[in-house]
Amino acid sequence: MATEITVPALGESVTEGSIGEWLKQPGDAVAADEPIASLETDKVAVDVPSPVAGVLSEHRAEVGDTVEVGAVIAVIEEGATGAATTGEEPARSQEKRAEGEEKREDQEVTQTLSPAVRRAVLEHGVDPSTIKGTGKDGRLTKEDVIAAAKAKGDSPAPAPSPSPSPSPAPAATSGERKEERVKMTRMRQTIAKRLKGAQEEAALLTTFNDCDMSAVIEARTKYKEVFAKKHDIRLGFMGFFAKAACLALKDVPSVNAYIEGDEIVYHDYVDISVAVSAPNGLVVPVIRDADKKGFAQIEKDIADFGARAKEGTLTMADMTGGTFTISNGGVFGSLMSTPIINPPQSAVLGLHRIEDRPVAVNGEVVIKPMMYLALSYDHRLIDGREAVTALKIIKEAIEDPTRMLIDL
Repeated sequence: MATEITVPALGESVTEGSIGEWLKQPGDAVAADEPIASLETDKVAVDVPSPVAGVLSEHRAEVGDTVEVGAVIAVIEEGATGAATTGEEPARSQEKRAEGEEKREDQEVTQTLSPAVRRAVLEHGVDPSTIKGTGKDGRLTKEDVIAAAKAKGDSPAPAPSPSPSPSPAPAATSGERKEERVKMTRMRQTIAKRLKGAQEEAALLTTFNDCDMSAVIEARTKYKEVFAKKHDIRLGFMGFFAKAACLALKDVPSVNAYIEGDEIVYHDYVDISVAVSAPNGLVVPVIRDADKKGFAQIEKDIADFGARAKEGTLTMADMTGGTFTISNGGVFGSLMSTPIINPPQSAVLGLHRIEDRPVAVNGEVVIKPMMYLALSYDHRLIDGREAVTALKIIKEAIEDPTRMLIDL
C-alpha cells in the first residue's frame, strides 16, 4: 500500500519551507519514524519522518523546491522490502546506484549527523567519514567540518607581480582564482527581510552608556565554584544582565511593549530573546518568564540554547514570542555597536567586550573593567527619556548587584 508523505505543521505562522536535503533516495528501505528529508524554514531545519515502514518509491519535490504545509513530497510503499535485501530494485534506483554508490555511502553516514552538520558537509564537499569528531561521544560538529574543508583547500593564489609600466588593461594573475555562488538559505533570506523591514518600519535610535563590571566580576570569582557545584552550571554574565533587564522593563513598561496597528500592547511578564549564533545565521530563542526565574535556571536555559543552536535542533516553539532581546556581540570582540530590534519588539540591549580603561573615581584616575552598553529602541513608542532611564537602571544593577536582590 502506498503512503504519501506530506509536509508537517511547521509552527505558528509558518506555512511553507524548502527541501534542504533528501536523507533517503528512491529504493531505500525506511523504518517507521525515520527521517527521510530535511526541511528548511524561516528559522530552523526540520526533519520529516516516515509514519510507516517500507520502501521509498519516489520523490515528489527536488532539493531547493518550496513546499507548503500539507503538500505531498514523497511516497512510501508500506510494508515493502528494500531492494538491497530482495535483489529487485526499481529501474530508477538501479540507475542511481550505478551512477553513485559512493554518494549513497556518504548519505548513510550523514544520516547520523545533525541538520546543521549535514548542511556544512554538503556546502563544503567533504567526506564526513574521514573527519574525527570533537563533539559529545565523538560526534561531528560544524566546526570540525569547516576545519577539514580548510585543511584540504587550496593555498591562496600568489599576488601578481607589479607591471613595469602603467597599463589600462587588468594586471595578469598567476594561480587559480575562484568565485562561488551559493543560494541563500531560507533562514538567511528571512533574516535579511526582517532586519531591513525593521529599519524601514521602526524609527530606530540608540542610546549608549558604559558600565563598571567590577562588582559582577568579583561576585563571579567569589561564588563560581560553589554555584557550579550546587546548580551544575557555570555562572555567566548573561544571567546578571537578564535579571537587570527585568528590573528595567518593569520600571519602564514601554520598553517591554510593542505597536500593533494603532494600539500599544503591554506585557505583565518578561520573555527575553537571547541572540545566539547558529550555522545559518542569528537565531533568538526565548527565556520564558525570565522575571520569575533565578540565575541558575536562566544560565541553564542559555547554555541549552547555545548547544542546540550549534546542533541545529532548536524548534519553532523555542523562538516564538519574546518581549525584549539581549545580543552579546562582546563574545566576538565587539567594542561598540548599534543593534537592530527584533520585530515586533521595540527594544534590544547590546552587550560588548570588557576591557580595562582609565576612569575617574572620587577625583582619581583608576583602571576599571568597563563595558559599553547600547539600547536600540523604536522611537515611535519609546521616548528618549524612557530609553535612557531603562539603560541607566541596567547599568546601576550591574554595578551594584544587590539591587537585583532587593528589587530596587
